[in-house]
Amino acid sequence: MQVLIVEDDKHLLKTIVTILNEEGYRAEGVETGDDGCYLAENGAYDLLVLDIMLPGMNGLDIIRQIRSKGASTPILLLTAKDSVDDLVKGLDTGADDYLTKPFELRELLARVRALLRRQGAVDTEGDVHYKRITLHPKMREIHVDGQPLELSQKEYELFEYLLLNREQILHREQISARIWGIEAENSANIVDVYIFYLRKKLKAYGCDSMIQTVRNVGYMLKEND
Repeated sequence: MQVLIVEDDKHLLKTIVTILNEEGYRAEGVETGDDGCYLAENGAYDLLVLDIMLPGMNGLDIIRQIRSKGASTPILLLTAKDSVDDLVKGLDTGADDYLTKPFELRELLARVRALLRRQGAVDTEGDVHYKRITLHPKMREIHVDGQPLELSQKEYELFEYLLLNREQILHREQISARIWGIEAENSANIVDVYIFYLRKKLKAYGCDSMIQTVRNVGYMLKEND
């Protein structure tokens, strides 16, 4: 799972990014609200961790901006303020949960896990199950009917992204930004090529049709009824 942290305290930012990466997440961080908003709008993240007080756009501005465009990514708000009014304002703006500074890192991790579980991304063991497929993020393995699916690094990342967003239409540009980066060249073509690779490997298990093409848009992982 990919997490974006927007925090202007360099030491705290580095600490959060490090601990999340050690826990198996793919975490990246920026120090300004403008950079955070750009990445949140153009990247593909499973969770946003936002400080309220930021240079440029503040955390509440970022939430308003991305929510106005229909983004439903879960948001954990960090705040040094402890008044009820400030916390209520953050939640009403569109945050899903909050942490008041200072906080313990184990509480941060617990809230991250809870938000991802709420989205249906992971179970209590950190694994993802969908029909015949099981994703083991900590081991970076995917099994079909209990059998390991041999994938390259990019094939794994692509299938993981499809699985975490199962039964949702994903645009080619959205997929490319998540797997190959915002500045990737020939983004539509490379997505199509790797979808072909995945379908070829899934065909051995009789489930290649689970990756459905949405014409002129992108792809969706969904088992046919």
